[in-house]
Amino acid sequence: MQQAMQVDLLKKMLNMIDNGTAPDAGKLVKNPTSSYVCKDLAQREWQTFFENHQQVIGLSGDLPESGSFMTNNDLGIPILATRDKSGKFHTFVNSCRHRGAILTEQERGKQHRFACPFHAWTYASDGQLLGIREPKLFGDVDKSCHGLVELPSAEKYGLLVIHPQIDGSVDVDALLGGLVEQIDSWDLGAATHLGGSPLDKPLNWKIANDTFGENYHFHTLHKDKLNDLYHGDATAYDEYGRNHRLTVPSRYIDAMRMRPENEWNVTDAGIVVYYLFPNIQIALFNRVISVFRIYPNRHEVGRSLTRISHYSAPHIGSQIVATPATELDGTTLYNADMSSRIEFNLETQMELIDSTLEKEDYYMGAKSQETAESGKVEHFIFGRNEPALQHFHEQYRDALGMPPLEEYRAG
Repeated sequence: MQQAMQVDLLKKMLNMIDNGTAPDAGKLVKNPTSSYVCKDLAQREWQTFFENHQQVIGLSGDLPESGSFMTNNDLGIPILATRDKSGKFHTFVNSCRHRGAILTEQERGKQHRFACPFHAWTYASDGQLLGIREPKLFGDVDKSCHGLVELPSAEKYGLLVIHPQIDGSVDVDALLGGLVEQIDSWDLGAATHLGGSPLDKPLNWKIANDTFGENYHFHTLHKDKLNDLYHGDATAYDEYGRNHRLTVPSRYIDAMRMRPENEWNVTDAGIVVYYLFPNIQIALFNRVISVFRIYPNRHEVGRSLTRISHYSAPHIGSQIVATPATELDGTTLYNADMSSRIEFNLETQMELIDSTLEKEDYYMGAKSQETAESGKVEHFIFGRNEPALQHFHEQYRDALGMPPLEEYRAG
């Protein structure tokens, strides 16, 4: 992100902090609770946003070198993603062409050949069928026509993007909309995969997504944790087509304002969160990137799976020696000295996920899901200070041909 844009964002947040203001959507809206429980709607969502929509499955660092591979089973088909000997990214149906056996059940690893555990048909990392066992006994097979079934894919701006349909198309620029320049500027391709975890929880995928759309709850739900690190309410918010960006200021922003503007860095003094329609959240912390991929449970409307991946990104954050930083760990995260810069690592991210996202945000989201399923509450209200929630649900409804959310008026 250009320095001028970073300074502009930081000034916008400082103004909100100084004046006690927040982003303003200009209205309140009512979101029907039926959207979190309707089975017919859930089926439309799956077909539109997951089965027939391009998907981010990770960052380039998930496949760091030739021979790297990873698997994915979240889109209704078994997927094998590889980096072949030339370094090219591919995605295939993770299935042998003989009798359909899964080639590998490993989550990730490194190998250039994949041998089917059923009958030992062997494939290269570029999908070519290399050989079959006992070809004289089996019979003639045209190997050129029986490589792995390849899915559309592209690697661009450090993102790994696929389409689950063989006849689908991938257009990363279209997926990013007006965010192309910003995403490109962060050099996501330089990030190194650290690890991750799944959260399989009893809340609809949209409630899980709503978790990332506001920090209005920091003063209450996170009063003993994140509220000591970040300012609640004050959020710089911008929309980019179906996508949006939120920037949440850390408490260090109060000390940073005393430094020259040419030393200001937005990830030193906050978290930049990009939402990519329909189900991706990319959070840029100081020195670390966390990616959240949120999927519906196809068999249970009130359940979802959040795949979380963390990446080391030492190039994100101030490179100025004059602004020293403290690298936090899991035990010092919530009592950090916010008068100086702080840096994150895998241990801090895992602590954030466990103590904040899972035990507080998703716990509360599960309670919202229970309320929706009770059928006794007709709608939830999104406030003027929750524009990201309004934007996500309006875009979601528009993509399904549904009418806009009804405005709420007091009295």
